[in-house]
Parts: sequence; structure tokens; C-alpha cells
Amino acid sequence: MSTLGTMNSLIEPTLKSLKKAEVILFNLTDEQLSNTSIPPYFSSIGKHVRHILDFYDCIFKLRNNKIDLTTRSRNPLVEQHCSDAINYLYELNNKLRNFRVNTNQEIIVVDNLGEGNIEIPYTIGALLAQANSHTIHHYAIINYILNGMKISINDLEFGYNATTPRA
Repeated sequence: MSTLGTMNSLIEPTLKSLKKAEVILFNLTDEQLSNTSIPPYFSSIGKHVRHILDFYDCIFKLRNNKIDLTTRSRNPLVEQHCSDAINYLYELNNKLRNFRVNTNQEIIVVDNLGEGNIEIPYTIGALLAQANSHTIHHYAIINYILNGMKISINDLEFGYNATTPRA
């Protein structure tokens, strides 16, 4: 498969996954987005959305063959206001649509797994795939929070990985 074909097979599912955030953001109030009342972690939907989007934002800061996942922007307005989160989402969607790199390009990813920053060899394609799985994982947590807030969404796939067996 060509690099462009591989890139499309990574970008299209990612855009589809991120579209689910748009649906949520257009159907929540700012109060619901920033609500931290659901145990056991008392996190908000907004914090998870911001975290997801920050991960992608780091990918676009590729410098000297290195992407640092520890330098997230962590903008609190994205966590508190649906309009700010939507604007951030659209900005990243546009960057994704125009992202043209070799998916096999080897890069170094800086991350902190709990013992300080480490450098990990990756490819751009592997990092994009990880970002999409990471997004779905956080959607599962968001779904838990929505359930605790007695808010339902009309998407039976929300928060489920494509490989999750269906009953």
C-alpha cells in the first residue's frame, strides 16, 4: 500500500472518531461539560475532551523528528466551554485533513510513564493509530460520566473499539 493510502486509512477513521466529540459538544451545556460530580474520579467530560485533543495537538508539533507528548497545552477553557472545545476540535480536524507525512517515518516520542520522561522510537503511523485508540478509550470514560449524569447519546458504538466483540 502506498504511503498516501496508508495515511488515508489512518486519517479517515481518526476523523470519524473525532466527529463523535463534535456530537457530544453540540449537545452538552457548559455546565454539563465541566461537571465533576461523578465518582469515583470526579473528572469532567471537558477534561477528557481536552486531553484527547491535546494528544493530537502534540502530533502536529513534530520538530527535529521528535514529538513530545508531555508538552500538552492544557487550556482550561476547552474543559469548561463547549464553544472553545469545538473550535479546538475544528482546528485539529483541519490539521489532520492536511497532514502529509510518510506514515513509516521513524520518530522519537517523548512521554512520561510515571518515572520521568523517556524517549521511545515510533513511526508517525503508529502514533496516529495510538491516538485513535486513546480517543476511543477516553470516550468510554466519557460514556461512564454521561451515564452518571443521566445523559444518553444515540451512538451504540461510542466508547467501543472496533475490535470489541458484540453480544
